Amino acid sequence: MQYTIRGIPEVVDTALRARARAAGKSLNEAAVDALAEGTGTTGAPRKRRDLGDIAGAWKADKAVESALAAQDRVDEDLWR
Repeated sequence: MQYTIRGIPEVVDTALRARARAAGKSLNEAAVDALAEGTGTTGAPRKRRDLGDIAGAWKADKAVESALAAQDRVDEDLWR
């Protein structure tokens, strides 16, 4: 679910940005954390979006790994 919030007071924006920097989080994460704290729901689980349906998921393939390793060796030989 996505929200768009307008009219954020400058003092709130400044505080959220400072919290995000201090915690090493995105502004969005800091805003969600602040909303959760303000509503008393800090322990509630969050829904996370897995982009596997869009980007696919990584599956190890020995044949592909071998081919890529061989290509790396060829590339290294060309640049020597």
